[in-house]
Amino acid sequence: MAGEPAGSLPPTMRMRQSLAQFEEAFREEAAESIVRRERLRKEAAQRSRVRRVERVRKQGSLRFTFLALSILATAVIVTVVMFETLAMLAG
Repeated sequence: MAGEPAGSLPPTMRMRQSLAQFEEAFREEAAESIVRRERLRKEAAQRSRVRRVERVRKQGSLRFTFLALSILATAVIVTVVMFETLAMLAG
């Protein structure tokens, strides 16, 4: 150690220190990755719920429109048939 500057670590200690830093960084990255995956999974589930609610709403609107048109068409057909029958009976 006579040729090394003061405060410097021997090469084996530097390697151990850098390996420890690498392992710590790896653990931090792994923990962040787990948190990120969970956040992405929750966001995907939320988007899926929003899409499902929107799809159900659109289907409900379409069904209501079809029901309203069916009732209107039935009323028109019954009225026309009723007046034609009345005209046939009266005429």
